[in-house]
Amino acid sequence: MERWLALELASTIRHDGDGGVADDLATIRGATHWLQEQEGLLADRVPAAALTVDEDLRLAIIELRQAVRALFARAVSPAPPSPADAHRLMTTDRAVAHLNASAAREPVAPQLDWPAGGAPDTRLLSAEDDPYVRLVAALARAAIDFLSGPQHTQLRACTAPRCVRYFLKSHGRQEWCKPSCGNRARAARHYRRQRTVADGGSAPS
Repeated sequence: MERWLALELASTIRHDGDGGVADDLATIRGATHWLQEQEGLLADRVPAAALTVDEDLRLAIIELRQAVRALFARAVSPAPPSPADAHRLMTTDRAVAHLNASAAREPVAPQLDWPAGGAPDTRLLSAEDDPYVRLVAALARAAIDFLSGPQHTQLRACTAPRCVRYFLKSHGRQEWCKPSCGNRARAARHYRRQRTVADGGSAPS
């Protein structure tokens, strides 16, 4: 399954398994662990595994996540957004401005790469020395690429009880981010149906 850096960032807000919400970026240690897990997605942009997260970088990544999740909420509209932060979303204008400003902090130039016997390709050459700036800019550009590409039309907020994830709809009538969420949603639906019957009403279709 293809992984998207923007979706990985948004998914650092998740269900904690006990009815609450967990934040993978809540601590420096958590943010460092998350960053190391993204090494493959960041390989051609910044050496993520070699970075040591400090509090300023952690907060910068969180602010970028707020912008991304606000724009994800707009992308899934008119369907409801993730309930994790639906009541405190950054405005769309502010989210767009923050994303663009973060991406613009790193001056980059496209470079043509055409190996002998291979196909031509491009890579971005950075003129920025600060790896923290490069990281935040790379995350912002990844979000811009995601939101401006065709895949954003398949973005959904999982409708399962207690789930707060966004996901890409991969087929048909998919409503949930993973099978366990589907099982939980069907169980909740069955429970509501049984309660309705028990209370003297007719079961919903």
